[in-house]
Amino acid sequence: MRPEYDFRHSKRGPVEPMPTDKVRITIRIDVDVLEWFRQQVHRAGGGNYQTLINRALRDHIRRQQEPLEDILRRIIREELPSPGYAASSRASPPQARSNKRMQRTRAGSHTNGRKRVSRSGPRR
Repeated sequence: MRPEYDFRHSKRGPVEPMPTDKVRITIRIDVDVLEWFRQQVHRAGGGNYQTLINRALRDHIRRQQEPLEDILRRIIREELPSPGYAASSRASPPQARSNKRMQRTRAGSHTNGRKRVSRSGPRR
């Protein structure tokens, strides 16, 4: 060994200390799942796929522990149109259109003098 290398005061182990809140484990993951996480890191321009896996697991745990009320609120927020979206520009749901047709028919708006005629097909 060269004389300029002096290892008398060196210590074995990793250069950076291991975080105390992490545990080293060995798991088996499907190839396509691991490849997906690696692609996400590559698209982001770098990082660690293990951190992404950890984040995905944490998110799953958080959602499993989320109260039903919070889940329903989140789903409703996702499904409702954003503010400023004109309600008049939306098409009415199929059930509402069907109910309007039934109300017109019951009111007698589609009669030919003797008997009621119901339009069940598409409008012309």
